[in-house]
Amino acid sequence: MADVFTTNVDGPGNSDVPLERAVDLEGVSVTYFRSPLLRRLYWSPAMERALRARIANYDLVHIHAIYLWPTSMAARVARKHDVPYVVSPRGMLVPELIRRKNRWVKEAWLRLLDRSNLEHAAAVHTTSAIEAHHVASFGWSLRRVVTVPHGVDDPPSSIGQAISPDISAAIAGAPPILAFGRISWEKGLDRLLEALPRVPNARLIIAGDDGGHAATLAEKARLFRVDKRVTIIARQIGGADKEALFAAAALFAMTSLSENFGLAAFEAMRRSLPVLTVPDVGMSEIVRDANAGAVVAPSPEGIAEGLQALLADRAASREMGQRGRERVVTEYGWDAIATRMSDVYRSAIEGKRRV
Repeated sequence: MADVFTTNVDGPGNSDVPLERAVDLEGVSVTYFRSPLLRRLYWSPAMERALRARIANYDLVHIHAIYLWPTSMAARVARKHDVPYVVSPRGMLVPELIRRKNRWVKEAWLRLLDRSNLEHAAAVHTTSAIEAHHVASFGWSLRRVVTVPHGVDDPPSSIGQAISPDISAAIAGAPPILAFGRISWEKGLDRLLEALPRVPNARLIIAGDDGGHAATLAEKARLFRVDKRVTIIARQIGGADKEALFAAAALFAMTSLSENFGLAAFEAMRRSLPVLTVPDVGMSEIVRDANAGAVVAPSPEGIAEGLQALLADRAASREMGQRGRERVVTEYGWDAIATRMSDVYRSAIEGKRRV
C-alpha cells in the first residue's frame, strides 16, 4: 500500500480537490494539503502535522525533489521517527544549472538543509548515469546512490479525437523536426534555432508549456532568419494533439543544457522516432547504445550536421526509430521499472532492520 502526500498548488492557483482527506486516483491514495503562504516553497503546516502524526506507521518514505519545504521537512520528520527514506533529486543537483539560476539561495539551502537530508537518506535515486555523476561531484558522504530510469507509458489511443486547428496548421507540409516539452532556457532550444540556418528547408516545431521563454525564442528565430520555418506552440498539449505532433515528425530533438533523464525523448522513441540529442541529456547514453538516433556536439555545427544526416537518409532514420522503440518497450516499460524500484525500497527497509 502506498499513500501520496502533496499540496493543492497548481501554478498560480489551486487544484479543485478535497483537502486533508485521502482521495483515490487510479488506485493510489492521495491526500492534498493547502499551502497558505510561501507558495513557491509549497509551505504547508497541515502537511507537517499529518506527517508527524502518521509517518511512524510507514515502512519507507520516498521524497521527490529538493529545495522545497515539504521535502526537507519530510526528511527531518522521517529521521526523527527512525523511518528510512529515499530521495529523488529529479535533476536539481546539476552544478551548472545551480550556478546559472538562484545560485546563492540554492547553495545556502543545500548547506543548511538538504545536504544533511541527502547524507542521511537510505538511498539517493537518480534516473541516469549523468545525474549520478552530478550528484557524486558534490563530494558528500552519501550512503548509497542508485540509478533507476523513468518508466515510459504506451501511447494512448487517439482514434476519432479531433486535432486542434493550431496543431493541424503546424503539421501541414513536410515532416518537421519536433522539440516537445516545457519551453524554458534550460532546454537549450536556442541551440536548435542557431543550427537551423545550416539545415536548408528543414522545419522546426517547438511545442509545450511556456516556461517564460517562448517570446525570447520567437525573437531569436527572427534574428537567425529562420522564423518562417519555425512554429512555436506555447501551451499545454496532450491527447490527440500530442499524438499528431509525434506522428507527423521526421525526428525528435532534445538539446538541453542539462537533462537528468529526458522523458519526452523516450516518448518519441516509444513512437518509433529517431532522436537527436547531446551528451548533456541523461538518456543520450541509451540513444547511443541502441543506435536509435544521433548524439552530437552541443554546438550549432554539431547539431546541424546531425540533423542533416537524419533528414537525408529517411530509411536509416526509420530503422533507428524502430530500434529505439524496441529498446524502450523491452527495458523501460513500467513493469520493469517498478520491479527495480521495489528492489531499492526493499533494500532500504532491510538495511534499517539490520541496524
